[in-house]
Amino acid sequence: MYCPKCRTHTDHEVERVRKKKASELKAGQRRFRRVTSGYGGFPRPRYEGREKPTKRVSIRFRCTKCKVAITRPTQRAKKFELVEAE
Repeated sequence: MYCPKCRTHTDHEVERVRKKKASELKAGQRRFRRVTSGYGGFPRPRYEGREKPTKRVSIRFRCTKCKVAITRPTQRAKKFELVEAE
């Protein structure tokens, strides 16, 4: 795969991008906590539909030479698994 830092084609390691734990100190989360505290209920309509059949999967490619990571645009997939190349 092409590495923009090395400016050549190099081998890349592939990894799935996992969602990290959301910070409790962000402004949106503080607002949500303030609105939901006490009486008054949930601030927006709760989602009652079915789950989507596919989920968006982000893939990160890391150059083996310079260790720079490149995240490609997300793709939709029902099932995603990384297998060892032989």
